[in-house]
Amino acid sequence: VLGVRNAAAAEQEVEAVSTPGSPQYRDFLTDAQFDARFAPTAATEAAVAAWLRSAGLTVVSVASSRLYMDVSGSVAQAERLLGISLHSYRSQGQVLPAPTGNYRVPAGLSTAIAGIVGLDGSHAQPAATLPGPPPGARYGVQPCSAYYGQKVATSVPPAYGQQWPYTICGYSASQYEQAFGLSGSIHDGNNGRGVTVAITDAYAAPTILSDANTWSSRNGLPSLTGHFSQVTPKANGYDKETACGPQGWYGEETLDVEAVHGMAPGANIVYAGGKNCVGGLDDAFANVIDHHLASIVTDSWTWGTGEGSENTIPGGVLQFFHQYLLEADMTGISVLFSSGDDGDDVASVGSRQVNYPASDPLATAVGGTSTEIGANGQIVFQTGWSNSYSDLSKGAWSPAPPGNYSSGSGGGTSQLFAQPSYQKGHVPASISEYFGSTPMRAVPDISMPGDPNTGLRVGETQAFENGTHYAEYRIGGTSLSSPLLAGVLADAVQYSGGAIGFINPLIYGNEQTSAITDVRPQSGPEATVRVDFANFLNPSQGFITRLQTLGVPTTIWTRRGYDDVTGVGTPNGVAFLRAFKAAA
Repeated sequence: VLGVRNAAAAEQEVEAVSTPGSPQYRDFLTDAQFDARFAPTAATEAAVAAWLRSAGLTVVSVASSRLYMDVSGSVAQAERLLGISLHSYRSQGQVLPAPTGNYRVPAGLSTAIAGIVGLDGSHAQPAATLPGPPPGARYGVQPCSAYYGQKVATSVPPAYGQQWPYTICGYSASQYEQAFGLSGSIHDGNNGRGVTVAITDAYAAPTILSDANTWSSRNGLPSLTGHFSQVTPKANGYDKETACGPQGWYGEETLDVEAVHGMAPGANIVYAGGKNCVGGLDDAFANVIDHHLASIVTDSWTWGTGEGSENTIPGGVLQFFHQYLLEADMTGISVLFSSGDDGDDVASVGSRQVNYPASDPLATAVGGTSTEIGANGQIVFQTGWSNSYSDLSKGAWSPAPPGNYSSGSGGGTSQLFAQPSYQKGHVPASISEYFGSTPMRAVPDISMPGDPNTGLRVGETQAFENGTHYAEYRIGGTSLSSPLLAGVLADAVQYSGGAIGFINPLIYGNEQTSAITDVRPQSGPEATVRVDFANFLNPSQGFITRLQTLGVPTTIWTRRGYDDVTGVGTPNGVAFLRAFKAAA
């Protein structure tokens, strides 16, 4: 990773072009202007390349911005070059390489090189073509509701003094459009037309376009044919499949594409697929930014082990993403990252942490809500996504409700990044100073539906016992929240007449206005009854019945105003779009 030039000036430039009221607001740099002012020079590239070649390494490629050089060679060459040894360590069921000490570079290149990535990670697998559609799974099975409260679970025990409705089968695109006040404007043509949204994931689903078109037809949406393109490796250019699980990424891509299309049915979608789920994903992300493939980029993933917990991220990776976020923000690209699906991370990694890259101050971290939609498309209630479950066992709920924590919107307080200027005066000190007296970056910034029980019903070709065919199922996570928001932002770009870039200063500036709906704690317990096939495929092994309690506090919880589950809140229809146009 090569360092940006004039780093302090680059940070100031981002603030100037991203802050409403600034004389430079939305006066974005072109790619050429960014390269001329901030990218590493050709001389720097040549000096670093000469050093690499001196150890026998090969420079495979150089990013057009020169921020990133892809290099190959043997372990011995890398060790000799960097003055370290690479040893193998057992971690979370895998044997992974990592250096035994700090990397060393020549003093003359110490400012040119910002970091080294890719030496600590997963072992490569042989390159191979991708597998076919994934094994089938079914979520959102009967009895379930088409809208909140349609069916009440009267045959199971009450909880909190009442009977609760069955979980929804999966909301449709039109239900989300109505709930967030955009169905009218989308119907009138403000549907993201002329705007391009990029999606980054690993690998590439072989049936994505046909699946998205079938799903669109069933949802009353236009076809994606002619509005969908892919930037992916060649058929035999993928690797690390054993470590990454390509078929799981197919579902991620399906969710992302259909969620964006649902909220912005007129937008163009570019899918950028990495050759694997580590360095290949980094390459795909960098390529989108360097070549300005879109005005909005949605990234439904976190980096590294431990669900992307910030404290596990190598320094070179932090430099890589921060510098590419600098480039994106300066050139008018809005970059969204999911905040994670494990709440405060205590249950998953044992300590309270936030996830990266969502925690970077130059990214927009998208959290998740539990959003229940009524018969007429209205939001019946909305709270921060934080679920606990009790199982129906021998005629009673066990453990007693709320039961065991399951999942929730990633959020909390960074231990790496100081509080950015746009959060000052908005984030309570009890959150920003959780780890000490210095205010730090808080996550997330904004939210959209993420609770799988209030999730989107998507369609994907899967391999079932009776053959391989298209089928639909309910899914959520902040992997849903981020592309839903990306679709809303595509509508905002069209409405305001141009790229909107880094949105955080604007959304914090519009907190407590009509543009943002504050997500508040519910006045009392809220729950639904969820029924699943025991094998999540068919009824051959019976059913599981669970009581889902919503909005259960952990070390993070939903509050009035900013909170570390939902950020400033959720977009409020046309008023949200209008805020971007007014600021411009």
